[in-house]
Amino acid sequence: MNINNKNYKIAVNEEDFTPEYYFIDSFEFSSGETLKKLPVEYMGFGTPKFDDNGHIIISVAFFHGWGGDFGSLRRLIDVLGPGKPLDTEKFFIISITTLGSPNSASPSVMEIGNKFPKYSIEDMVKFQMKFLKDKFHVEHLKGVIGNSMGGFQALTLAAIFPDYVDFVISLVSTYKVSGHNYALFKFMNNIIESDPNYNDGDYRDSLKKMKKTLMLANTLMYPFGLSREYYYGLNNNEIDLAMKEMEDETVEEDWDPHDTVYRNNALLSHDIKDIVSNIKVKTLIVAINQDQCFPPELDGIPMSKMIKDSELVIYDSNMGHIGTHEIIKIKKELANFLKDFK
Repeated sequence: MNINNKNYKIAVNEEDFTPEYYFIDSFEFSSGETLKKLPVEYMGFGTPKFDDNGHIIISVAFFHGWGGDFGSLRRLIDVLGPGKPLDTEKFFIISITTLGSPNSASPSVMEIGNKFPKYSIEDMVKFQMKFLKDKFHVEHLKGVIGNSMGGFQALTLAAIFPDYVDFVISLVSTYKVSGHNYALFKFMNNIIESDPNYNDGDYRDSLKKMKKTLMLANTLMYPFGLSREYYYGLNNNEIDLAMKEMEDETVEEDWDPHDTVYRNNALLSHDIKDIVSNIKVKTLIVAINQDQCFPPELDGIPMSKMIKDSELVIYDSNMGHIGTHEIIKIKKELANFLKDFK
């Protein structure tokens, strides 16, 4: 496809989020293993602009969180679009479903189960970079925005490839998985791997039998997504209903145990404490006081001291970790941070 003449969507509501697909010819993992014809789910927002060499300029990549996909950019809808901080008349924004997540290259999508190479956050980053280069001829990003797990990728990218990007926005994220987050991902994997049907990862003939186990493992995420105050505002019946809806979502989306186990293992090894100070570009660290996953005092504030050219913004949201849905609360701070990059 000749992208020089293509106008991408300007996202203003839910109906605008329709994915496109691209296949990477070949990708080498850090392990040395290689896969061919890897699918990538993505969506572009705005109209790309090109330099004299045909490379897209003023492009911004969005990386989603655990369990999300390209459509997770919806949470920024209030600050995305013409005239807004993430101005689609100034920036060409590319939202990508990352390595290991359904609809892009993952154990379930590639249909190779435990033969899928183990990957790391750095592999996710390199996967994104290869896609951007192969599909959009992007040699350099103006900026990268990462939410939660996506923030792991954004920060890792800027630490390992400091000349590749001009700014980073880290949303409710951290430089290291530790504490209750480490325990949570471990518990999830232990539940899945302890199912007799798991059979050391070779469960192709008993996948349906593992659905209940997978539902239980994924439901472990529920108590931490919102604030403690939010949960105290619910009665027990409402909590039962919400957990049931989360279980049903696992079935409806046809999640695969390998997708969860592989992704969690990548997160468990996330630790860039020793190199996070390599980030030299302007960085906006956004934290939420009520975030149970990454409380500002344990993650955002310490990280802001490690990254020299960083700004820290903390706000209140009863939605806790998923409070970036209320990012409109820091619209002015976002606009001020981004004004020099348009």
